[in-house]
Amino acid sequence: MSTNISYPSGGAIIRQIKQAGVRFVASVPDIVTSDGLLWPLSKEADIQLIRVCKEDEGLSVCAAMSYNNTRALMLMQQTGLMDSLNAVRALGMDYELPLCMMVGLQGKEPHLPASESKAYGVRIVQPVLDAMGISHSIIDQPEDVDTISSNINRAYEQSAPHCFLIGRSPTYP
Repeated sequence: MSTNISYPSGGAIIRQIKQAGVRFVASVPDIVTSDGLLWPLSKEADIQLIRVCKEDEGLSVCAAMSYNNTRALMLMQQTGLMDSLNAVRALGMDYELPLCMMVGLQGKEPHLPASESKAYGVRIVQPVLDAMGISHSIIDQPEDVDTISSNINRAYEQSAPHCFLIGRSPTYP
């Protein structure tokens, strides 16, 4: 097993979010993304951070913004995603709204894929999203960041949800 593990760049993630036209990020603090993504986002002049109490509240805010063509993203960890699956189902699947979510996989070992994690809550996220028909992508490696903008654009073009699963804590910048 190699001990040389690379991490995605929070600065590169923020650039991709901006490139996709996202101007609002709703968030419940997430230990996986706090240092390298959430705190730097809070200092961004071009992005307004909306602090919410619950993930389904943030998803509702993001969904409402889509009605006036304002792009938003929800930042949370997988426990919040699992807790708010009914909101994701209703808003993203039934109402066909472009919910974009960045989900920190708290407890995922950096050297393992999510499907092999010892953490049950990490292992089940992708199969649950697959069962719901929700597109998703993994953000583990620095190069994984390169598809963020295009996946956000696709979510808005298709009026469908997309979930970014962040398995390694982003570094900043």
